[in-house]
Amino acid sequence: MQIPVIAQTTGLLIMSNVFMTIAWYGHLKSLSDKPWWIAAVISWAIALFEYLLQVPANRIGYTEYSLAQLKILQEALTLIVFVPFAVFFMGQPFKLDYVWAALCLVGAVYFIFRS
Repeated sequence: MQIPVIAQTTGLLIMSNVFMTIAWYGHLKSLSDKPWWIAAVISWAIALFEYLLQVPANRIGYTEYSLAQLKILQEALTLIVFVPFAVFFMGQPFKLDYVWAALCLVGAVYFIFRS
């Protein structure tokens, strides 16, 4: 049985976002006592795994979806990954603004996929 393109794309983009979020923001907590260039090298190494997932996700997704649809999907998934990361890993308080941002992204997803 073939996995639907949207499921393949979404799954790969979620995993890609996990690596991306760790690469972009994880060093703020885990490597705060190290020079910036060490954080940059480690982040680049982590980002390699992000690209190994993101590139196939977009190639698979582009077989059925437009570039704009892929971008909006990516942004919505970024927030889904980022909020738990910010709250549970970085210890940031949950804010109602996350909900409002999510609602805006739901609107963006609706408008870009409605045809």
